[in-house]
Amino acid sequence: MSALPKTMRAVVYRGAKDLRVETLPVPRIGASELLVKVAACGVCPTDIKKIEYGTVPPPRVFGHETAGTIVRVGARVRGFRAGERVALHHHVPCLDCHFCRHHAFAQCATYKRTGITAGFEPAGGGYAEYVRVLPFALPGVVKIPAKNSFEEGAMLEPVNTVLKAVRRLALQRGDVVLVAGQGPIGLMFTRLLQLEGAQVLATDLLNSRLKLARKFGARFTQNASRAKLSTHNSQLSTLVSRVTKHRGLDAAIIAVPSDAVALEAQSLLRGGGQLMLFAHTKRGDAFTLDPASVCVDEKDLLGSYSADFTLQREVARLVFSRKLDVRPLITHRFPLEKTADAIALASRPTEDSLKIVVSQD
Repeated sequence: MSALPKTMRAVVYRGAKDLRVETLPVPRIGASELLVKVAACGVCPTDIKKIEYGTVPPPRVFGHETAGTIVRVGARVRGFRAGERVALHHHVPCLDCHFCRHHAFAQCATYKRTGITAGFEPAGGGYAEYVRVLPFALPGVVKIPAKNSFEEGAMLEPVNTVLKAVRRLALQRGDVVLVAGQGPIGLMFTRLLQLEGAQVLATDLLNSRLKLARKFGARFTQNASRAKLSTHNSQLSTLVSRVTKHRGLDAAIIAVPSDAVALEAQSLLRGGGQLMLFAHTKRGDAFTLDPASVCVDEKDLLGSYSADFTLQREVARLVFSRKLDVRPLITHRFPLEKTADAIALASRPTEDSLKIVVSQD
């Protein structure tokens, strides 16, 4: 067993918009735990919000879309060995509580605990050189095939969240689905919906993203221009009317945190259609929705948050087979010391930026 360093570099959250590269002890593991050397960690909007707005008390080490190499295996751990390349899931449900029996895994008390840490209060830990995998998170460890990269492994968790949302929709082959926003998440939706047999209508403010959306399987695209909403609504409603033969959208997925876009999409649904909110994660906001559209028109309002543990194997097959090829989504890589710059770019994306990864490979 090779010797490990006693200390490591980690990016520590010390308060709102305050990230510092510090020296921490390499985590010590228990008999039922793993120690993983981090190779890649994606930047996720949920961590960005915590860092930008200081919504949780410091200190913490964030980063939960993590992949790396096992370097220590606890004496009681079976099925893993040092040297294996793995992707990690920081939330794993108990599968036995009332919420889990109702398939509401993200509401499970065990799931709400974070099972990966680099020190301090567990918060993912991927912005560090090493992370400790706690016992209840071991079922979330996925081995990465030799042909695939650490970055592909790091994308399993976000892909899972998207597939979970897709599976919450009552779709049939040929249904027309709007995906509003073609950032990394929206593009994943576009491809997964296309694989499910849906006809995707993709919208975004950037033509470069719409071009990529077509490569990811969008049947129709429209630039959501910065014109007044009434103008955009006229343009989009005309397109929806044409492609659905005046019926209306079967579903709409809102992958941008915009109330106006959500309301517009809801108005374009057919009776019995479904509106999926995916990006509305900030609490305290409110918008006015005509309740009769839900009651009389039977338009479902749905939300989806975080991952579905039962989809883990299917997600791995999709990503590792490259049926959903996540590699084109990764546009920028930053070293660990530049994590703050990675967060800054991800929070204010440019025309050429999509998925941002902190890489140590």
